[in-house]
Amino acid sequence: MRTTVGWKAEGRPAALRREALERRELRPDDLAVRVDYCGVCHSDLRALDTRSAEGDPPLVPGHEFTGTVTGTGPEVTRFRAGDPVAVGNIVDSCGTCPMCRAGQENFCHSFPTLTYGGTDRQDGTTTLGGYAREYVVRERFAHALPAGLDPAAAAPLLCAGITVWEPLRALGVGPGSRVAVAGLGGLGHLAVKLAVALGAETSVISRTPDKAEDARRLGAHELLLSSDPEQMAAARDRFDVLVDTISAPHEIGPYLRLVATDGTLSHLGHLGPLTVEAMDLLVGRKKLSSAGSGGLPATTALLEFCAEHGITADIELLPSAQVNEALDRLRRNDVRYRFVLDMSDLDTPDAPDASA
Repeated sequence: MRTTVGWKAEGRPAALRREALERRELRPDDLAVRVDYCGVCHSDLRALDTRSAEGDPPLVPGHEFTGTVTGTGPEVTRFRAGDPVAVGNIVDSCGTCPMCRAGQENFCHSFPTLTYGGTDRQDGTTTLGGYAREYVVRERFAHALPAGLDPAAAAPLLCAGITVWEPLRALGVGPGSRVAVAGLGGLGHLAVKLAVALGAETSVISRTPDKAEDARRLGAHELLLSSDPEQMAAARDRFDVLVDTISAPHEIGPYLRLVATDGTLSHLGHLGPLTVEAMDLLVGRKKLSSAGSGGLPATTALLEFCAEHGITADIELLPSAQVNEALDRLRRNDVRYRFVLDMSDLDTPDAPDASA
């Protein structure tokens, strides 16, 4: 086994502590990747906060990271040592089901192997994520990081970015489209950047006006207040696509009413139970959709598009030793708009422990 170091949680409370980690020896089609930057996702927070006191396997979060290839298996053809790469939240799939054959590995019928908390398809071990200095991944599930993309600010593209990119492309967003993005957070701010770059007339929907300046800076032409009944009524039946990235439980009826006839609300943020009034869909032949992550072809296309248009996430870069602080702040929504961890401090043997 290979040995590295990272931030691991066991039991509860699920604070992360610096510990030695084991990675598998390279299989023929594997890459060894030095993790340079790893984004902090709401999914990481949820994984930590829902752990039980006993019985859960060790957890190392992190599923949107960029790094550098340090070693390759004998069958690797696309990468060599020194190449910059990016890895998202899926690191394997069956490869044979209709979804995998269609390039939608994210919808693999036998469920994709997740970057952390998944089950390795060969040896049955639990996958440990990118809050670490090294990751071992199949070549097929690594992406070349295009030149010109800042590797720290590009890391969130591999989860937050692809999560909003797939529905924008599937729904045909482009010049002439009217798009609204509900919630200006980690997903939402990238949805705005991408919709604007695709040529759509883009609006932001928020509860408060404090993000109006950010919305304009990101390219949106207006901010609508969901707390203002008059503004919401005036925007009824207006948007061809509404991307709902709100992570907290909320009613979607008010947002469906903003969708134009034959338009679509893509619900991406909150993964819990959802209540829909049939009349909110019936009046206007409106559609409700969702999406999760993205397949390998779409992820490659996203990275190329972002390189062409100069799109990366708005980030706050922190030493990885501040990971618990980042998670606490994320619980309070105190970030604009994505934390990214600099993993280089793990090279220092006496680096401070994140639990200190």
